[in-house]
Amino acid sequence: MFSAFSDRALQLIYRSGMRRNHLMLATGVCLALIIYATLAALTGRPVLLGHHEAYWVVVIERFSAYGLLGFMLAFLLPGRFTQACLLVIGVAIALELLQALRPDRDAAFFDVIQKAAGGVVGVSIAQIVLAFLPRVRS
Repeated sequence: MFSAFSDRALQLIYRSGMRRNHLMLATGVCLALIIYATLAALTGRPVLLGHHEAYWVVVIERFSAYGLLGFMLAFLLPGRFTQACLLVIGVAIALELLQALRPDRDAAFFDVIQKAAGGVVGVSIAQIVLAFLPRVRS
């Protein structure tokens, strides 16, 4: 079977690449940043283009942040597509409900849909990548 990676390249990836502990740390940092961006006051919220961004920029921010979270969760939970998707969707729902408790923030159902869709797309892309990576013999 054709592999895009040579054995030498795979050894380098596994030796010097992101190991499981590093992946867990990166996933935790991603989740922490999402929590901060979701629950912070509007004046303290990180923005890309200023506080008067177009709505599509905000949608892309949400979608891509949860897509990255889903991507990394899928690598932490290989072969567990449903569990990774449920975890990302659960985080999106929980944070949106917590956001509803803040007086200066507004929670919306459509925001949850955008975030959940980004997470599921991220998990799906990671599953496709994992399907084409060669298995490491233990």
